[in-house]
Amino acid sequence: MNTSAAFRAPVGGRDRVAEPAHPPGVPALRRGPAVRVRGLVKRYGMRTVVDGVDLDVRRGECFALLGPNGAGKTTTVEIMAGLRRRDAGEVTVLGEDPAVASRRWRDRIGVVGQRTSAGDALTVAETIAHYAHYHALVRDGAELVDAVGLTGTAHTRVDRLSGGQRRRLEVALGVQGQPELLFLDEPTTGLDPAARRQFWTLVEELRNAGTTVLLTTHYLDEAAHLADRVGVIVNGRLVEVAPPDRLGARLRREATVRWTEDGMQREVVTPTPAALLRRLLAAATETEVPGLTVTRPGLEEVYLRLIATTPTPGPVRSGIGRGDSR
Repeated sequence: MNTSAAFRAPVGGRDRVAEPAHPPGVPALRRGPAVRVRGLVKRYGMRTVVDGVDLDVRRGECFALLGPNGAGKTTTVEIMAGLRRRDAGEVTVLGEDPAVASRRWRDRIGVVGQRTSAGDALTVAETIAHYAHYHALVRDGAELVDAVGLTGTAHTRVDRLSGGQRRRLEVALGVQGQPELLFLDEPTTGLDPAARRQFWTLVEELRNAGTTVLLTTHYLDEAAHLADRVGVIVNGRLVEVAPPDRLGARLRREATVRWTEDGMQREVVTPTPAALLRRLLAAATETEVPGLTVTRPGLEEVYLRLIATTPTPGPVRSGIGRGDSR
């Protein structure tokens, strides 16, 4: 898949000159976050779906919001992208409030949601050409088709594309305007394993080309593979943010020690397994402790524990959530 042209050499539209995504000489990660969220709240009636989220997304990183279905991931992203109003909190994306953002700001972001708006009766090439009119700065259509791996289907109608091909088209539309920040909402839901892997490669290439990527997912392997950092959102609350291999650091320090004693299986969860092992070995009548194993929780177990230990928010009470109501 060739991304060198389509993802790095945009073509000016409407007599505008392409600007670099990151000004020369200014490291992307030192110019403030691409996204800054403080105390974000969203309610539907008496139900709180986003409950006091604080979040920073650094420029140039791939950040994954990980959580089960209904956790509040999509609503959070829609607020960041200016597609939904918030009830409280502060949100700044690329230096502007999405609730009152300018047209120029909207040209700087790309959004790939869970549902496409591409016309089924148009071909891939026609769809890309049609949406080019919405951007002040566009990428070359043919190079973009090649970059997302749709060269062989450029003249195929959208309604005849496979699920993976259609998702690639949606990404092409999302990056067509050379966005600095790309929102991907559960981008691989419904794709087969091969299509998911191909999509991951595409996201990695976009990030390597300088695009900040914020994606939502409920797939652990996807978050671990793509993200520089992961935020776990449960019941509308952001419960932890860390690199994938450091997620749940406190939980990872605990080890499960199992052994057999008097014909019975024993199990102890402890943050100090070495001390327990010394006691077991000192008390053993043989050179080995029967059935002895020591394991630490992996990403999946940590994730499940975080979900299980996060309380469900109660009903909305009067007097809370005051502040910016945009």
